Amino acid sequence: MSARDHKVVSLSDEERIALEAICRRRKVDALVWKRARAFLLLDAGEDAGTVCRILDIGPTVLTEWRFAFGGAGLSFFGLKDYSQRQGHLSVAQEQALKAHFTECLAQNVDQVRAFVLSEHNLTYSRSGAAKLMARLGFEYKKPKLLPAQANEAQQAAFIAQYEALISGLAADEMIVFSDAVHPEYQSRPAHGWFPKGQKTALKATSGRKRLNIQGALDLETFQFTFVEGEKINAQTTQRMLEKLERTNPTMTAIHVFVDNARYHHAKALQPWLESQERRVKLHFLPAYAPHLNPIERLWGVMHAWVTHNRHYPTFDQFTEAIFNFFRKTLPQKWQEFRDTVTDNFRVVSLEKYKIV
Repeated sequence: MSARDHKVVSLSDEERIALEAICRRRKVDALVWKRARAFLLLDAGEDAGTVCRILDIGPTVLTEWRFAFGGAGLSFFGLKDYSQRQGHLSVAQEQALKAHFTECLAQNVDQVRAFVLSEHNLTYSRSGAAKLMARLGFEYKKPKLLPAQANEAQQAAFIAQYEALISGLAADEMIVFSDAVHPEYQSRPAHGWFPKGQKTALKATSGRKRLNIQGALDLETFQFTFVEGEKINAQTTQRMLEKLERTNPTMTAIHVFVDNARYHHAKALQPWLESQERRVKLHFLPAYAPHLNPIERLWGVMHAWVTHNRHYPTFDQFTEAIFNFFRKTLPQKWQEFRDTVTDNFRVVSLEKYKIV
């Protein structure tokens, strides 16, 4: 920018990057910060009077700054040849990098650093690469796991069916959601708040033992009915349904929502389901729609409560902890889980997400 253009401020891309970097610094001289901020505001279209009010400076001061910047360029801010410093991409290079990683997922900052080094022969630190990606509009996060073959129409139809059932439910009828869970006897490290600077570790367990639990959850009372077996099949399903009927003798109808696992459709189960005295009525969830089964979220609560960052020296102790959660913790503290384990259903559409 030349001195004769002091009435109009139009920064180059490199100048804008340099001044934005100054304003982002945690430690910067207050006067230098004000100068950089003033020119960024002018470049953004603010008039001189507005800039003076925002920064609490006089118009004469701003005029002097504009003349000085017109003659000295970035050295007016104590920067020398900023645009050519090693480790900084040009605007065009940054946009090319943004386009590349929009199409090709960067798993970590090391991949970003490697790309910049190979394409532009510039070296970034790990923290520098992270800041670069954040500035370009990226954030480090885990993608949401969604069913690959979810059918939106079937989900909507199910939600409508469920809401109709709820609205017409008699006082002597109940609804439960059923599923199976298989807690493995393995230590599960998870995020937590640990003392800063202290190395943390979780003792590992060995072996492939696991529990096989089939349960049913009433969202109104959080009554949880379950059975355990060597494996989950038509026989354990019938045992669990029989237990539901025994523990709810006053209910004339017990509506049980289940997924499409083969044992729910097993021929061995049909004679029992079709008998005249049967009060259990099965309702099937849409295929590939686990988000429509609230008990899935109960399994997550169970793991957070019992298995995350916990080590059990023996499988028996692990088993006891799991059963204690269902038999004691859940009945006593179910209100703490109510906001997590809900029937606040929605249709999942892959079109709303960027698929990796």
